[in-house]
Amino acid sequence: MAVLSHPDRAELRIADVLEAFAHPIRLRIVHRLAHGAERSCGELLPEVSKSTASHHWRVLRESGVLHQRREGRRLLMHLRREDLEARFPGLLDVVLAAAGDDPEVAAADEVAAVEESPV
Repeated sequence: MAVLSHPDRAELRIADVLEAFAHPIRLRIVHRLAHGAERSCGELLPEVSKSTASHHWRVLRESGVLHQRREGRRLLMHLRREDLEARFPGLLDVVLAAAGDDPEVAAADEVAAVEESPV
């Protein structure tokens, strides 16, 4: 298996982080990760194809927004909240507040919640 590369805290660049936040799917991922602990890829984006999701995971990981680790066959991830706050104080909070007010993010979260709920 390929090694997952993550930039060190000092290597985080504002342009890369802002670009990662700029796509609605990636913003949705960040919003969902902000409200809990580590989660697997499949449970975060059940409504998106695996190839599309993989692209977005890579952008978020390589920009330094999230950290991924392998656990068996699963890929688990969490926000690099401390690193982002240390490099760009307040940025993540502003982005998360804006994402919470975004109708597209909210609508996608409602769809995901319905798909995740047991019948």
